[in-house]
Amino acid sequence: MLIERVEAKWIDVFREVFDLCRVAAGDEVAILSESQSRQINVQLAELALLALGAKVFHLVLPTPELISSVPIRSTGSSDALRDRTPIVAALARTALVVDLTVEGLLHAPQLPNILEQGARVLTISNEHPEALERLRPDERLRSQVQDAVRKTKAAKNMVVTSESGTQLTIGLANCPVAGVWGWTDRPGTIAHWPGGVVVAFPRRHSVSGHVVLDIGDINLTFKRYLESPVTLVIEDDYVTAVEGSGVDAILMRNYYDAWGDPEAYGVSHVGWGLNRKARYEALTVYDRNDTNGTELRTLAGSFLFSTGANEHAERFSLGHFDLPMLGCTIKLDDEVVVAQGKLLG
Repeated sequence: MLIERVEAKWIDVFREVFDLCRVAAGDEVAILSESQSRQINVQLAELALLALGAKVFHLVLPTPELISSVPIRSTGSSDALRDRTPIVAALARTALVVDLTVEGLLHAPQLPNILEQGARVLTISNEHPEALERLRPDERLRSQVQDAVRKTKAAKNMVVTSESGTQLTIGLANCPVAGVWGWTDRPGTIAHWPGGVVVAFPRRHSVSGHVVLDIGDINLTFKRYLESPVTLVIEDDYVTAVEGSGVDAILMRNYYDAWGDPEAYGVSHVGWGLNRKARYEALTVYDRNDTNGTELRTLAGSFLFSTGANEHAERFSLGHFDLPMLGCTIKLDDEVVVAQGKLLG
């Protein structure tokens, strides 16, 4: 197990990222955390921001009580700001919010209220600082993600296939598309570090086909590499069957069923990873407490398929799966952008 202590090199890495976020001397910067946040990252953020001359203040909230008997993981939607209107208002008036909540604010319902007044939000994923150090962002990644976003926004359809049997069709008309490269320097925007991914949030009645999760694909909700195939049947945006006889299929069926919520079966977002620094074996070399799996979401050439909440399709659920898949071919209209798990272009 890695030791969590302040290291000078990690202060430097955090400072590099805040430099990319254009933090200037005198900027009001809020560090938002909760009682279960990884404290080493809270400390590193404070020291790096103070070194840049920022006016730093902490908002530390008690980790909220559980609202479900099912363990909530991998949602990207922290519940820490629920019913905390004055705190949301305070965050909205700052130059930068450094989000160190356990799940992050990426899909939190309070996020639009924070961004609409011009605050920008950097979500630092709940990773050990060593992973953040390895995945420090750089300018080259931004141009690659921006290019992927442009192509996705211009396309009408995405088709995903694989030798294991995946055949998925996604309509992209009027579909919100987001790209993250690891920092934010524009008012009213959010990013997460580690970054390097483009995702689309399909509208209603736009996703159908079969997703075949093969041996070696990744279930990030469980922080687990699949050891047996699982087939998800998708009809009109919803998983209608989870097929497979191995333990991976059993676990997924149990988790889906536990919510008792039809929206947990809906398609959340689809996209692909672009970060060539991300390592496939990360879940093996880190203890589970040391990783949140964000690295695997950005794995270059992987297809990221997710189910659960999709606010753009007016679906909300606490049940969520993030499923990076290897060896897929991703086609935007007539252009192949990923060929059997390899980035093109």
